[in-house]
Amino acid sequence: MKNEQTAVLSYEELLRENRLLKEQNISLKDQISNLKDQIDYFKHQIGELKRLIFGQKRERFVPVSDNQLSLFDDIYKDKSDETGIEQKISYKRKSKRKVQSPHFRNPLPPHLPRKEIIIEPEGIDTTNLKKIGEEITEELEYEAPKLRVNRYVRPKYARKNGEGIIIADLPSRIIAKGIAGPGLLSHIIISKFMDHLPLYRIRKQLKRLGVEIAESTLNDWVKATAEILEPLYNIQRMRVLGQEYLMVDETTIRVLDSMKKGQTHTGYHWIYYDPVHRELFFEYQIGRNAKFPKETLKNFKGYLQTDGYAGYNEVGRRSDVVQLACFAHARRKFEHALNNDKKRACWMLKRIRYLYMVERKARELGLSSEERYRFRQRHSIRQLDKMYQWLLKNRSQVVPKSAIGQAIDYTLSLWTRLKRYVEDGRLEIDNNLVENSIRPVAIGRKNYLFAGSHNGAKWAAIFYTILANAELNGLEPMSYLKELLKILPDYPVKKLENLLPTNWENHSIN
Repeated sequence: MKNEQTAVLSYEELLRENRLLKEQNISLKDQISNLKDQIDYFKHQIGELKRLIFGQKRERFVPVSDNQLSLFDDIYKDKSDETGIEQKISYKRKSKRKVQSPHFRNPLPPHLPRKEIIIEPEGIDTTNLKKIGEEITEELEYEAPKLRVNRYVRPKYARKNGEGIIIADLPSRIIAKGIAGPGLLSHIIISKFMDHLPLYRIRKQLKRLGVEIAESTLNDWVKATAEILEPLYNIQRMRVLGQEYLMVDETTIRVLDSMKKGQTHTGYHWIYYDPVHRELFFEYQIGRNAKFPKETLKNFKGYLQTDGYAGYNEVGRRSDVVQLACFAHARRKFEHALNNDKKRACWMLKRIRYLYMVERKARELGLSSEERYRFRQRHSIRQLDKMYQWLLKNRSQVVPKSAIGQAIDYTLSLWTRLKRYVEDGRLEIDNNLVENSIRPVAIGRKNYLFAGSHNGAKWAAIFYTILANAELNGLEPMSYLKELLKILPDYPVKKLENLLPTNWENHSIN
């Protein structure tokens, strides 16, 4: 009897141990799966760090096949589609580069002044010889910049019979009682905010030219120039905010904090861009809180295109604002996922590339907004629908924390905003135009490192706004700023809008 009980107990123990082993096995498998997911995630993070430090910055996706259109055969040829086969978009792209023999250089610009140097043969009298031609060789030379002093001499004249003295008025100047002229101020502003030189380097430049000026004085000149340009900046700001379609982005700028000695504060330059009229303005804020775009855009009505930052959502929830997202950001997610899941990442990158082919073709054809709308309806809508179905299908088949999982989740979360660009021919597929405008700030912070104060960051926003709009309107920034500073002190306030780069041809006072 005891032996039977012992046998039963042993069998029950074996069953219990077997169950425990099975549970442990399942638990270990789960742990292994989680560890694999973590390893994939960390590999992705390490890859991103390597990419940031050593990799190329460009995000161009180049498919393996040499046949560009064959990549899209599965898009164009869908036998299950009863509506038929969609027509391929094919065209020849003209290269912007001029095909030249390597033995010939591009001619030097004709607007440059020429100094003609005639070289006659040595030791030969050419008086009685017939000239049959000439060989011309051009050499590009550089003359160092020079400083000069404008001396305003105003003769004094005594009226007859002791009735007083006559003297001409001194011309209005940017800085009252200051020694800096419009040309010098323009050079300082361009050097700092376009060539990204800190003031101490500009000071060394001037010292080499024979004049030593304190860095504090240079800073005062920058401040005074910003103050006189501020009314023009405000007009530019109002013009941009009055449009019906804006792109918005933001970037950091380090600012010295007067409350914390030796430490910097992370402020933000917000950029608001009007892609239809190609105008923009920069605005400095002390942070990235949602309250800043909410305040700036409180009277805005229309389309608002941004990246996926949630800080814009409060503005986007208003009934008079329609949000758009950026396909370039979605593409970037899949491009970063190539090392994680190449097959899926390539599938989506090919489709996004197709959408960009449609946009490029529309630009090359010079289509109007209405024509571009119809062109997109014909070529892009069907592909967007396929992309959406693919995202839904693959979302459950990938690890959420993996690079491809994050790319799919990001794209699905913004899908309604991403595809909205096809609703209006004025709208763009991405907000790269405003991102391109950020580059001066990004380059600048690598050179002069930080703004000296919050006011300094605000002055920078004014200069970035004026100079960026000059470039967008095809004006040479140095010439524009110099002329602007010459006429601005005496210009009628009611006509200040004529001094904006977009209206520069109408800046006559009369």
